[in-house]
Amino acid sequence: MTLIMGLVTGIFFGILLQQAEVLRFERQVGAMRLRDMTIVKFMLSTIIVGAIGIHLLADLGMISFAPRALSLGLQTVGGLLFGVGWALIGYCPGTSVGALGEGRYHVIWPIIGMLLGGLIFAFIYPLVQTHLRPLGSYGALSLPALLGVNHWLVIGGLVVVALLLFSFFERKGL
Repeated sequence: MTLIMGLVTGIFFGILLQQAEVLRFERQVGAMRLRDMTIVKFMLSTIIVGAIGIHLLADLGMISFAPRALSLGLQTVGGLLFGVGWALIGYCPGTSVGALGEGRYHVIWPIIGMLLGGLIFAFIYPLVQTHLRPLGSYGALSLPALLGVNHWLVIGGLVVVALLLFSFFERKGL
């Protein structure tokens, strides 16, 4: 049942990606150049929906949820690799697969690169865990825990900030 739910939600998310036009190369480059905030608006919306969904299900006792441990070493290296790859290719991993689904065959090379990168990571995983994870390791942290407030207050604040950003982007034509 879990696999079926994953497949259904994945298909639904893919449809949303396509309808929001975030699979388009022009949108990707526009986001990198800070001239088109479509992807930023889409991802911020998905973060809010995901936060509400996860915390609601956790509060109802339907799932267990705990933040992962923070490692600045892992986040910094991973973020740099992701950013460099996105800048070089013009697609992030998810949007490249979605673009292939739309018939954009030029993304086959980035997808092959993504798969090779995953294979390489599988081989170097023990080294990453031994040498990179301990750098800037702070354990499981969350913004609500750091602030000492209920998670719904943080989610509410995120919604307010997102709405203000959306309004600003629309006024600026971004």
